[in-house]
Amino acid sequence: MKLKPVSLALLSLGLPALAMAQTTNNQLEEVEVQAREQGSYSSNAVQVGTFRDTAPIDVPLTVNSVTREVLDAQSATTLFGALRNTAGVTRSQLNGSTYDNIAIRGILVENRGNYRLNGSLPIINLVDVPLENKQQVEVLKGASSLYYGFIPPSGVVNLVTKRAGNKPVLSLSQSVNEHGGATTHLDWGRKFGDNNSQGLRVNLVKGSEDIGVNNYSGERELASIAYDWKITDRLSFRFDVEHYEKSVSEQAAIRLLPAVNGRVTLPPVPDNKTNLAGEWQQYDANAQNYLARVDYVLSDSWGVLFEAGYAETTRDRAFSRFQDYDLNTGEGQLQIFYSRDQQFDNTNYRGEIYGEVVTGPITHNLSFGYTTNTRASNTPGVTGTQSLFNQNLYNPREIAPQNVTFTGAYSAVTIDDQGLYVFDRMQLNEQWQVLAGLRRGDYRTEDLRVAADGTRTVRLYNAQETTPSAAVVYKPRQDVSLYASYVEGLEESGQAPATSTNAFQLLDPAESEQVEVGAKFNVGQNSLAQIAYFDIERASTFEDPSNGVFGLNGKANYSGFEMAWTGELNKQLSLAASALLMNAELQNDGNPATVGRVPENTAEKTASLFAEYRLISVPGLSFSGGLYYTGERAVNDQNQAFIGGYTVASLGARYSTVIGSTPTQFQLVIDNPTNKNYYSTAGNDLIGVGTPRTIKAIVSVDL
Repeated sequence: MKLKPVSLALLSLGLPALAMAQTTNNQLEEVEVQAREQGSYSSNAVQVGTFRDTAPIDVPLTVNSVTREVLDAQSATTLFGALRNTAGVTRSQLNGSTYDNIAIRGILVENRGNYRLNGSLPIINLVDVPLENKQQVEVLKGASSLYYGFIPPSGVVNLVTKRAGNKPVLSLSQSVNEHGGATTHLDWGRKFGDNNSQGLRVNLVKGSEDIGVNNYSGERELASIAYDWKITDRLSFRFDVEHYEKSVSEQAAIRLLPAVNGRVTLPPVPDNKTNLAGEWQQYDANAQNYLARVDYVLSDSWGVLFEAGYAETTRDRAFSRFQDYDLNTGEGQLQIFYSRDQQFDNTNYRGEIYGEVVTGPITHNLSFGYTTNTRASNTPGVTGTQSLFNQNLYNPREIAPQNVTFTGAYSAVTIDDQGLYVFDRMQLNEQWQVLAGLRRGDYRTEDLRVAADGTRTVRLYNAQETTPSAAVVYKPRQDVSLYASYVEGLEESGQAPATSTNAFQLLDPAESEQVEVGAKFNVGQNSLAQIAYFDIERASTFEDPSNGVFGLNGKANYSGFEMAWTGELNKQLSLAASALLMNAELQNDGNPATVGRVPENTAEKTASLFAEYRLISVPGLSFSGGLYYTGERAVNDQNQAFIGGYTVASLGARYSTVIGSTPTQFQLVIDNPTNKNYYSTAGNDLIGVGTPRTIKAIVSVDL
């Protein structure tokens, strides 16, 4: 695989030249937070939305953080691998062999707006986002339009990058799995300059991919830099750049059979190694993300920040689905959808002034900001020499490689999302806080389609809306927080999938409302417990089986209880646990086929439990285990069938020692140790199968 320019630039620095580096945060507290988090399952601060640098107990919404220690204990390298530790997270439509399409509380996490880098840049989740250069992964659940504009109320997934700390870092790790996959990772960080005013963190990853599925192979790589410079006592600067790419074979999805007497019959769960697509059907994608931030302290009470970022992803794809099959013989057809030279980019700017004002007994922590985001995509029209192939579910055939030609047709979508916002956190006294915010948003879309004969169709949409948010927090003591919050949001209600009659069409924006009441407790030194009741109402979408058109379909309501505990119970035992009990219902009285039904791919019960125990008798040795439960899910909004609930386990062991003078760690991780076969995902008329057992061994050294 060719290294892209960013990779070459990073490699050309050379380790000797890198020995001049370090970190400084524009916000000194953030450096301290990361240092404290080392070795803990609990996070001391979040870096998402208007709550940047805020302790989780003071956030009046459900927020889950998966720290570096949890990621390392599980050897997690994918988003779903990290987020399975938080309640309500499921796969959607795809089974994860190429990238993680995720839903939270049954609501799809939009791949171009809901994923953020360092609380700011909307990155494009259409290629596996690597975790090797991330310090923690956060989920702020529910509506977040005040800070992030038009996004679904599933939640914001924020990825916080590693930065250089006071202690120099130089580590090298090598992992291999039983299927032949192998990855090498170099992590290097230093502070340098006058008074250690600058810092640099570099991560390089190169690996071959194999997940144990037939006709599957590929490669991936990552190259990233995180740079910090405290220019003066008042002025600081930070910059992040990362390039990553992945080229792998994409498993075929299984399409639902037509309903008979209102019921869909599902095929038996295939062996988890089954792949009905050809190995040549590559998902080839790469991404570049750039984010700069400047902070300037105006006075003891006021400061300003400016952020600018750009994210770009390009991909080629040969996605296939198996359809029209006979359940007795397994004979059916494999349909392949080709895309080439697809490009997606986000350009994002934010300016904000923040500070403190005291009016009588009330202290106001204020933020005034403006943000603008432009998203553009281009999808050229292509066709293969043949799109339908005979295939067998029980005895797969080899599929011959096909040529792809451009048709001259293309679709181009541009979205402009601008907003002015104000947020006030009012401290009434030691116990009571009131939070209030308002956003005025301006949303514009242009959907241009050009047919092969040159015929042009343009669809324009423009909306201006004002959305409020409010919360009350009561802290009877510093380690207990009781809260109630109300948030209104606006969302891009969806884009028609490639298989719909109106493929890639953006639907009109829609409103959402969320109410949440909860309690949070800091337990001991390093544990956070939280419980919340939430109620979300939003627009629902639906593909009409009569004409294949994907569109809006009334309202959907999601309400329930969510619980979580993360941290250390004592010096020997760490725990990350969560559970969700939810009721979800479609509420369009005008559509009797779906009214009162559960939205597709929505699990009303999920739970996760991961624990690690460190042996006193053998210093450096620990054992871990996890259980991840997902309840049954409807395959479509008519609830014509359900994929079964399942529980998947994980096992692990770590041993840290010193060989000579070199700190060394040996690790073994087993995912799905029972090699269970199960349907792991549904949605968009598709179902997918979970991955096979994977045994991974990792050796890491600190040089």
